[in-house]
Amino acid sequence: MKNVLILAANGQIARIVEQRILNEPKFDQINLTLFLRDASRLAQYTDNPRVTLIEGDITDPQSISTAMENQDLVFVGVVDHDPQNRITNNVIQGMQAKHVQRVISTNVLGIYQEVGGEFGRWNAEMISHGMEPAVISDRLLEGSGLDYTTLRLPWLNDRNEINYQVTGKNEAYIGVSGSRQSVADVILQIIAEPTKYSRTSIGMADPSTEGETRPVY
Repeated sequence: MKNVLILAANGQIARIVEQRILNEPKFDQINLTLFLRDASRLAQYTDNPRVTLIEGDITDPQSISTAMENQDLVFVGVVDHDPQNRITNNVIQGMQAKHVQRVISTNVLGIYQEVGGEFGRWNAEMISHGMEPAVISDRLLEGSGLDYTTLRLPWLNDRNEINYQVTGKNEAYIGVSGSRQSVADVILQIIAEPTKYSRTSIGMADPSTEGETRPVY
């Protein structure tokens, strides 16, 4: 049995991941610990024997450290835009303290200036002051010694489709938008095969949106 901790567990992508893990046979050996500020938001899982709900603040290091106990993999379902990078630092310190190695951390596209053209300019303008802590978050993970994957998200939509192309750290980002279901699918692939995209950063988006100058919804 594998134990997976999801931080910011009430996010839209996190909820897709949780639903698929709890309903697809290939994930039936996975237990979930769902960490969120208000556990009543996921009250439907209260009596599920495979789910543990933890209510807490992701910026509180002690709460994060406690949640790390006996976990095999951590999915951070929120981008760290905190000027002090408290989220990333708490995750790293908590994992190191509880000897947890594998982490998937969401981030934004553009942290390596890998997004060109008018869309790249607009993207940087929109993320604005949130870009610097996002860049530092990735650097902290890379230097942590943990088995990490930084997942650089495109601008998201709610299309009912799974359609994406993955790009590597040193490659130009392809596409501007992608569905939340596609992002969840990448995360689930890593959960099913933790060596996939190990110790690196990946981008992913719907390749049919390449060349657009604004997000595609």
